[in-house]
Amino acid sequence: MKKSALQIARASYQPKLPVTLTGSVKAVEGKPTHSVADQEEISKLFPNTYGLPELTFEKNPNPVPGKPINVGVILSGGQAPGGHNVICGLFDGIKKINRDSRLYGFLMGPGGLVDHKYIELTSDIIDEYRNTGGFDIIGSGRTKLEKKEQFDKGLEILKQLGITALVIIGGDDSNTNAAILAEYYKGIGAGVQVLGCPKTIDGDLKNDVVEASFGFDTATKVYSELIGNIQRDCFSAKKYWHFIKLMGRSASHIALECALQTQPNICIISEEVEAKNMTLNDVVDYIAGIVAARAADGNNFGTVLIPEGLIEFIPAMKNLIAQLNDLLAKATDFHKLSPEDQRKFVLENLSKENAEVYASLPLGVARQLTLDRDPHGNVQVSLIETEKLLSEMVGRRLEEMRAAGQYNGKFSPLHHFFGYEGRCAAPSNFDADYCYALGFNAAWLIDAGVTGYISSLRNLTKPSVQWLAGGVPISMMFNMERRHGEMKPVIQKALVRLDGAPFQRFAAKRDSWAINSAYVYPGPIQYWGPADVCDQCTMTLKYEHLDK
Repeated sequence: MKKSALQIARASYQPKLPVTLTGSVKAVEGKPTHSVADQEEISKLFPNTYGLPELTFEKNPNPVPGKPINVGVILSGGQAPGGHNVICGLFDGIKKINRDSRLYGFLMGPGGLVDHKYIELTSDIIDEYRNTGGFDIIGSGRTKLEKKEQFDKGLEILKQLGITALVIIGGDDSNTNAAILAEYYKGIGAGVQVLGCPKTIDGDLKNDVVEASFGFDTATKVYSELIGNIQRDCFSAKKYWHFIKLMGRSASHIALECALQTQPNICIISEEVEAKNMTLNDVVDYIAGIVAARAADGNNFGTVLIPEGLIEFIPAMKNLIAQLNDLLAKATDFHKLSPEDQRKFVLENLSKENAEVYASLPLGVARQLTLDRDPHGNVQVSLIETEKLLSEMVGRRLEEMRAAGQYNGKFSPLHHFFGYEGRCAAPSNFDADYCYALGFNAAWLIDAGVTGYISSLRNLTKPSVQWLAGGVPISMMFNMERRHGEMKPVIQKALVRLDGAPFQRFAAKRDSWAINSAYVYPGPIQYWGPADVCDQCTMTLKYEHLDK
């Protein structure tokens, strides 16, 4: 396979491990833990793995030779930059513990475990994927591990291969599945540890003990480069308004981070829309007001950043979508109906308030709300063209303002959706280091004999050699949420905190950015050069740790 010059050079990059992980390691137990909410319900669901202590790793002055271990690894869910380095770190970690250890990759996600599809990952394979983007080393998938039959089927191949530890690399739902699987295997005495690694470009798998999910740094740097390029074009042509939808379904972390990096004229934060109980028209009026104000200064151009999940955060729309999720989870034959009958069915089975909201939507948007659900039974909001919906409604509002003598400009909108462009990019130095260390750290969690833990690195605003390594029980991140019409334990999503330093920094500057073209052009990811250019973490992470 032909490689680019960058691929060839990048292959030689050696990720920088925390000092703690560079020698033999010992695990030190902290205090027992509890879930962030619903402690009683969750403790009953996880009798064997609830309340476990946090672990921190320290240098071991009295190392003991490790035994060979066979480990399985799964890439679960959507791609995120650095996934290959997690596997490389895991491989190198178990080989350091004992050179005879072996690593098996299950193909195309959790389904590979259930269907017994796997390959052994040898050094020849691993070396081809160091510091590369994508998940193509073994592929990924969205099969949910939640049924006893799946657990038992997976155990068959684990026993056959002599695998005693399984590492699931995924987001909140995938790590929830890892915890459920760990609880089941522990309960039946299967002799298989199950561990997780925090992945998602959306940035919503984080808390006090997991400071960042991997891939967020690289993806937001990619998007910010593209936004900066558009803003340079926008400032040059001076005639277009660019409506840019950004990935990030359940939280606005990507939009906020990109806004901090590029300083657009407008960035909508979904969590703020919900907190202020804003309607769709309120959002439209806000954008139209800025467009008109800039036009009054002769600037008929600008940029608008829109989170992918905005629609779900508008309270009236959120109520509608919640009822639609429950309704369509039970309507198994809904997809067989004609579009007209689907609309009739929905209107007849919604509450009066939700039916009124549904009926008021443009037909295309209303239909998109009832399209195929994701594996968790939720609306696929990425299919809803929110950027086009908003620009169309802003255009109409501006014409109303023109008729009232409140606007006298030109409005030419262009539309973009940045999503897949960032998911498989070659990882930044931060993500290359972070992911490699997460995998290496997971090897030591296996050596510590624990199960139901997620690999955790802290102190991430410091150079990687100063990061603090360890593990935390996945169950401590749980709360109960409604899924497919039932209450289930899931990792609590981290939304943008309106009282947090990153949002406060944005809020203090946005009015100035709205009127002034204060654009920043981040440029492409840099892999070689000064550390303040190449190794910097996200601005979100920096601001979150300013006072710590």
